[in-house]
Order: sequence, then structure tokens, then C-alpha cells
Amino acid sequence: MAKKKEDEKKKHVAVVTKKSLQFLEEYINNPAPTGYEWEGQKLWLNYLKPYIDEHFIDNYGTAVGVINPKAAYKVVIEAHADEISWYVNYITSDGLIYVIRNGGSDHQIAPSKRVNIHTEKGLIKAVFGWPAIHTRHGEKEQAPELKNIFLDCGCTSKEEVEKLGIHVGCVITYEDEFMILNDRYYVGRALDNRVGGFMIAEVARLLKENKKKLPFGLYIVNSVQEEIGLRGAEMIAQRIKPNVAIVTDVTHDTTTPMINKNIQGDLSAGKGPVVSYAPAVQTNLNKLLIKTAEKNEIPFQRQASSRSTGTDTDAFAYSNGGVPSALISLPLRYMHTTVEMVHKEDVDNVISLIYESLLNIKDGQDFREFK
Repeated sequence: MAKKKEDEKKKHVAVVTKKSLQFLEEYINNPAPTGYEWEGQKLWLNYLKPYIDEHFIDNYGTAVGVINPKAAYKVVIEAHADEISWYVNYITSDGLIYVIRNGGSDHQIAPSKRVNIHTEKGLIKAVFGWPAIHTRHGEKEQAPELKNIFLDCGCTSKEEVEKLGIHVGCVITYEDEFMILNDRYYVGRALDNRVGGFMIAEVARLLKENKKKLPFGLYIVNSVQEEIGLRGAEMIAQRIKPNVAIVTDVTHDTTTPMINKNIQGDLSAGKGPVVSYAPAVQTNLNKLLIKTAEKNEIPFQRQASSRSTGTDTDAFAYSNGGVPSALISLPLRYMHTTVEMVHKEDVDNVISLIYESLLNIKDGQDFREFK
């Protein structure tokens, strides 16, 4: 009986193509820190352009591709483009560099990491130094903290550092790059949430290749500055004034050690997209997502949030007098590290769920519970 049930289980069909994967790798490897997303946005738009009718960029770099731009009813699918990073904050007389966060950068993973310091003269290599184990004595070892992590770029004076083009305010990114682990996981820095931008671009590709005509305007939005407070989404929501918004971001895979499921919930990479329950998530739009998943046999998981989702969903939901919004999340391991991991099948299934959900939204659809 168990064998029969396994045979009856729907076989997974890959959505991401070889060409798509080449773009994903290039897109992940390209640095696009909060406030400096331009080069990544150029890559994203170049990939998206064959599948859209027009595009525009706002003053801070949020990129938007549009299908059916003349339609009155507007649906947004959205992700954010920026990655966490650091700023140069202080250069010592000995040529060492202290930093502050640009987004939710994790001080505990910094020691021994290689970084790129972005200057007007180009990228300057540096490392987060840390005292050797032989030199750390005492009953209680000092842990990495924001106040004691530092960069070494091979200089011995402040003047030498400055001659390289480094100054207070230069942004710093890790240099780790994309890989595929065990033919099962995509791994890299900035999967949070550049993989979201990739997935919404793939939705546009599927619509074009399958010759689907939507009865509404579709706005494919890659927002900036999410990592410091949903700022890009706040700005672009006011410009587009959408009728509906479906946001995609990452959430925590809670199956790895030291995560409390009582607090974080029970979510696993490989078990499908995650639909959220939160005040910002509009109930009937969420039901549409769930019914779509069930009808198309797309596996999914559920997550409850408290006051907010902590994603761009909140920015869209509470804009323009209230916009029906929902969140489709991608389970991710090791968030805000350089080895973020997502399951290949989950990526395919998020793309499929957004795509199929768009086909179920009607022109002028009213999602209110009662009128």
C-alpha cells in the first residue's frame, strides 16, 4: 500500500531551465547591497525585458517590469533586490577598519571572512581579522561583537588605506559565490532575497512562453532597501497604487539545530512554499493561493506571524488605503550568512504557485469579505 501511495504522488517537474540557472548564478554572485542595488537591477531587467511590455525605475532604484500597462486593474508580484552588508565606520592610525551594519548583518559570522570594499576606484579586497586561538586566554573567551570585529586590507596606516580609495561610508560585501549542493540545494550569499527576484522573473517568462493573456496589468517589482525597513516597497507602492499584491520572500527552515519550533514554527526546505497568516495578509487572497496550490497539487506549508510579517507584504498591505496582499515564502537555511540554502524543488514550486495564482485572479476582483 505504501508503495502504491508513493507511485501515486505527483512527480516533480522542474521549472528552472539551464538558461535560467545561468542567470540565477550571475545574479546571486553580483553584489547589490542596500542602497547600492543598481548593477544587480540592470542584470535583472536585462533578463526580464523579453517577457514584458515596458519597464521603469524609481529614484532609489526599484525596478518594475509591466505586462498590460494600460489596464486599470493592477496586480503586483514583488521581491526585494538588496543584500545585507557593512559600512566603513572608522579607520585606525594603524590602517585597520571598524564597521557598522547596513541591514541585519551578523557579527558572529564575520571573523575570517573575505570581503570586497566598494570604492570609486573599484573593489578593494580585505578580510575580517580575528586573534589566533593561541593568543586568546582567560576563563571567558571574548566573542565576536560589532564593537570588536575589524577589517584588515593589508595596510599599515590610515593614509595608506585612504590612498586605496577607502573612506568612511564605503560599503562592504562578502565575496562568497553561488553553488549547488548535492544537486538539491542552491547555496550562496544574498539568496535573501535575490532568489525572490529570480522567481518573479521566471513567472514572467512562463506567462510569455505559454502565451497567457492576463485580464489585468501585471507589475513585476524588484524593490530596494527592504533590509533596512521595507523602504523600497513603501515608495513603489505609492507610485503603482496596485489593487492586489503578492509578495515573495524567504523564511526560516526550522529543522536545523538551535532553532526553537515552539517559537519559529515547523518549516522545512523541500516541503514546498510557505503561505502566511498575519494581519497584513488578506484572508480571501490567501484562500485563493491555498486553493490554487491544492488544485495544482503544489505542496505547501503554513506559517503564522504575530503583529507583522516582517516583509514587504506589510508595506503593500497598508499603503493606498489598504491593498489586498499575501505572502508566499521560500524556506531557507542559515539566513543572513554567506551559505544561505534553498531547495531546488521549493524554488520551482514557488514559481508555479505564483504563476497559477495569477491565472485565477479576475479583472476587477473584489477580495472583501462582505460589502
